[in-house]
Amino acid sequence: MNLPKPIFPAPGHDHDRCTADAIHHAETVCAGRAQKFTPIRRHVLGALLASHRPLGAYEVIEELARTIARPAPITVYRALDFLMENGLVHRIESRNAFLACAHDHGTSAMVAFLICDRCGSVGEVPAAQVAKSLNEAARTTGFVPKLSVVEITGTCAHCQHA
Repeated sequence: MNLPKPIFPAPGHDHDRCTADAIHHAETVCAGRAQKFTPIRRHVLGALLASHRPLGAYEVIEELARTIARPAPITVYRALDFLMENGLVHRIESRNAFLACAHDHGTSAMVAFLICDRCGSVGEVPAAQVAKSLNEAARTTGFVPKLSVVEITGTCAHCQHA
């Protein structure tokens, strides 16, 4: 029997391994694109990886202030922009927050975000066909889509079974 691949981390998973894998992924992506994975970019990504929940920029600053000198907001926003441009962070529009990403779907691949109302975790699933259909429907009305974001709220399997 083929069980679906889990998109939400299991409670009690090896979070240190999860974080290390994501940092390694970021290093690989940056090296492959001849981009600098500077200390502040690493710290910002690390702050986002501290949990599997999206964080606002000021929450990132608070997380960073626990271990390094409090960075200026513009510094964090620039790091977030870099990380988004390289597909290492997603913006969760409905939450005005950011989520670390360690998947190899590229910066142009469309995903749908599954946001758990109970625990706040966010999973992502491929949504290229959904985005294509929505964009085509918009274009038939003469509308030119600029940004398509699919966010679905509900309850993750872990919270349903808790």
